Amino acid sequence: MDLERDILNLITYSGEATSLSIEAIEYARNGEFAKAEDCFKEADEKLIMAHKVQTSLMHREAAGESFSMSILLVHAQDHLMNSITTNTLAKEFVKVFSELESLKKKGEA
Repeated sequence: MDLERDILNLITYSGEATSLSIEAIEYARNGEFAKAEDCFKEADEKLIMAHKVQTSLMHREAAGESFSMSILLVHAQDHLMNSITTNTLAKEFVKVFSELESLKKKGEA
């Protein structure tokens, strides 16, 4: 496998997951919770794809393949870590928006 391709895939999948997580917050802010959940489903799929790339790299290294530590590889790992954090926090934001929506409806009744 091509290391550079794997690194770029890791960055791409992670970046897409981050964007989808932010999009979910925007939908939730507008009360569109089904669309927010759709974004999370897609984001979770992207994170799984990123994890598969990361796991493949770790297995290859454990099997004796040598990788030079490049800025690009560190950048890719950074993207994945930030994407996971963003996804986790976005899910909490959506829960808060959902609770606020429920409280608003109770106040109108």
